[in-house]
Amino acid sequence: MKKIISLLLVVLMCFAVFAGGKKDTKSAAPVADEAVPSAESLISKDFIDPVKDWAKYDAMVKQIKTETDYAKRTQLMHEAEDVLMANWCVIPLYYYNDIFMQKSYVSGTYANLFQTKFFMYAKMANGSKTLRINLASEPDYLDPALNSSVDGACLAANSFSGLYTYDANGKTVPACAEGYKVSADGLTYTVTLKKNLKWSDGSALTAADFEYSWKRAASSETAADYGYMFSGFAGYDDDAIQVKAVNDTTLEFVLAAPCAYIEDLMAFPTFYPVCKKYVEAHSTADQPGAWCTDAGFISNGAFVCTEWKHDVSMKYTKNPYWYDAANVTVESLEFMLSADDTAIYAAYNAGNIDYADSVPTDEIQTLLDTKNPEFYTIDALGTYYAAFNCKSKIFNGKTPAQAACMREAFSILIDRDYICANVGQTGQIAANAFLPLGMADGNGGIFKKDAITEGYYDPYAINNDYEATVAKARTLLKAAGYKFGADGKLDASTPIVLEYLTNESSGHIAVAESIQQDLAAVGIVLTIQVQDWNVFLEERKNGNFDFAREGWIADFNDPINMLEMWTTDSGNNDCQFGR
Repeated sequence: MKKIISLLLVVLMCFAVFAGGKKDTKSAAPVADEAVPSAESLISKDFIDPVKDWAKYDAMVKQIKTETDYAKRTQLMHEAEDVLMANWCVIPLYYYNDIFMQKSYVSGTYANLFQTKFFMYAKMANGSKTLRINLASEPDYLDPALNSSVDGACLAANSFSGLYTYDANGKTVPACAEGYKVSADGLTYTVTLKKNLKWSDGSALTAADFEYSWKRAASSETAADYGYMFSGFAGYDDDAIQVKAVNDTTLEFVLAAPCAYIEDLMAFPTFYPVCKKYVEAHSTADQPGAWCTDAGFISNGAFVCTEWKHDVSMKYTKNPYWYDAANVTVESLEFMLSADDTAIYAAYNAGNIDYADSVPTDEIQTLLDTKNPEFYTIDALGTYYAAFNCKSKIFNGKTPAQAACMREAFSILIDRDYICANVGQTGQIAANAFLPLGMADGNGGIFKKDAITEGYYDPYAINNDYEATVAKARTLLKAAGYKFGADGKLDASTPIVLEYLTNESSGHIAVAESIQQDLAAVGIVLTIQVQDWNVFLEERKNGNFDFAREGWIADFNDPINMLEMWTTDSGNNDCQFGR
């Protein structure tokens, strides 16, 4: 049903990333004969085979989630990141911030550090009762248990309500809950719900709906990407998390270990309630999310999806049964479904949309130079990165250590500073670790404060000493069994040809082209395939790629959420670790 938009860009070093093109690549120095070190001598002491030995990483994450000594827990998380970074499948490029455009007559919208946008309290000074928005193209899932994308989380946050939510200051506050009590050992939570909660069809919403929804999301049968977020609950390993409705307004759940971020979990879309009678009437075991693939499904948030022209537009209408409907003044949200930055920008400038969550790369500098008051840059907590499928055919015939050396060579050749300055353009910081700068450490401190001294490599090495960095990349590739000619390029007898998978966006394609040119310095041939958003998500998830564009916005402000996504059974483990 859905059409793949594929673009194969095979001409190396001929594409301009933006007007003016990328800086000239320096000439490669002649390659001198040298002794080739073994791959095993070049890898980190923290390296484990990402295919066969990944159970060791799974065990580390499990230990972190049950550790009650918070100082030790923080140390264990550093050790887990050491292991994650040692195999070079995850290639951080920069730390996120967030940009959007919003008309001057719009106020009251807000976002949290995790890029979830909240539109329910929007005010329209132009007299309109409709807020017109672009977030992305056709959403992959609207089922809050199955969604794993940022745009899907935004749609969920405006059409469903969990026990908790975020206010305009980014703080967790009660939503469907009045509050909760916790036992002395920090394991048993008793949540009191607001009275007279209703679904969008006017029927009663009770604690039993939360019990059903959480058990459904955590169940292996549902196979939710985020099902592992319930792994801290007692009974998770037996596929029977301990949560029960004591009565209509009281929900009780039991954890396996104390959790410092429990309110963030209760505010996360995977923990939102879904209407059992509607879900079970409109879904099957093979398609658990079928109940919300068209407009008209039951929800419990500020807005209800009332129109959906697939791949074109969606309309959400105010839900009169929402617990805070009295404070919602906008009657509807209309979403333009597109990932074409140029078309989105044109629609914004023509006055056809009021809010645009993306801007064409070649327009950013003008917006900054003119200090356009409708262009916003806000903080975010996450990392833009590229990722290798550790089971890709390009590693066939290589030992685990040789494959790691190959990936490290790719990483150090990438000019992150160029990407930040000329593609991102809004003050992004070149990344040298998966966990972003500024994230809390779960023990009252900051997990990582400095981009240089606390990372895993110098993200500016290719700029500071080009020849030495390219020489190091060649050494790593030689250790992996590759040969080079006198021109410093890969010998024809040992080529490297691979594909980079990305979705349609001027920024993502520009990053891909920049990497393409960087790798060509040693003769690596990188082709680029651009796919439709929801097809792209499925291809990554299923491991149908060599090398892919990735990005991870933290789900809550604790390192575990960016470490547990890489466990073998996680639905977000795109690298296919342990599989």
